[in-house]
Amino acid sequence: MADVDDWLSDVGLALGVPVGELLSEPLREEILGLTGEIAHNVVRVAVPWTSYLIGVAVGRGASPQEALRIVAELLPSGESSEQ
Repeated sequence: MADVDDWLSDVGLALGVPVGELLSEPLREEILGLTGEIAHNVVRVAVPWTSYLIGVAVGRGASPQEALRIVAELLPSGESSEQ
């Protein structure tokens, strides 16, 4: 399996997305935490589709943090990745 940093670099280059600028380590951790909660509290298959919708929202002008916060608030049972 490819190293995740190499993979993300390759994807960023192919899509013309500056990974180093847009995907900081704290943001990676926040995304990973939220998607883990979605997988365990909603359903696994919702993770890639939710991630796509978050990406669309960011592409339309939402900040990544705001998009993640909104989705975190939708988790059942008041679960949230916010610390």
